[in-house]
Amino acid sequence: MNKAFTKESDGDDDEDSAALPPIPAGGKNYMTPAGHHALRAELLQLIDDERPKVVEAVHWAALNGDRSENGDYIYGKKRLREIDRRIRFLTKRLDIAEVADPSAHHGHDQIFFGATVTYANSKGEERTITIKGIDEVDHLAGEVSWVSPIARALLKAREGDEVTLMTPGGLETLEVLEVRYPAPRPD
Repeated sequence: MNKAFTKESDGDDDEDSAALPPIPAGGKNYMTPAGHHALRAELLQLIDDERPKVVEAVHWAALNGDRSENGDYIYGKKRLREIDRRIRFLTKRLDIAEVADPSAHHGHDQIFFGATVTYANSKGEERTITIKGIDEVDHLAGEVSWVSPIARALLKAREGDEVTLMTPGGLETLEVLEVRYPAPRPD
C-alpha cells in the first residue's frame, strides 16, 4: 500500500505522557507557580508561533505538486502532528493543575510540596533535592516529582527526623538535615 494512504494514529494516547509517571488515582497535578507559568508559556508559544509557521510551510509544500515525494510536505505534516499532540497534552495537564506556592511554608521545618531538602544516608553522604510537580521536574538540577519514592518517604517529615526508603538494595535510613522554602515575593 502506498504510504500516502496510510494514517498514523493521532488518538489520545499522548506519547508525551508515556515518559512521565502517571498522576496517582484521585491525586492532583500539583505544580509550582513557576512550573505552571513555564508550561503555559510553552503552550502559547506552540499555538501562537510554531504551529502557524509549520502550517504555512505545509501549505507552501502542498502547492509544489506530488505530495507523496515531497519531503517538506511529509516532514511538515509529521511536525504538525507532533505539535498538536503536545498542545493536547499541555492543555490537559494545565486544566487539571493545582498550583501550590511553596513560599507559603517559608520558615517551616516540615516537608511539603516545593521544599528543598538536604538529607544524609546511613553512609553520611548528603544530597539536596527539591520536590516539584510531575510536569516540571529537572532531574539534572536535583529536582524530584512529589510522586517519586524519595519524595513520598520525605513528605511530612521535619528537620532532624529519620525516614526509611525502600531502595533496590533494601531499606535505607535517611536523616533530614535541612528544609528550605523560597521566600514569599512582595506583592
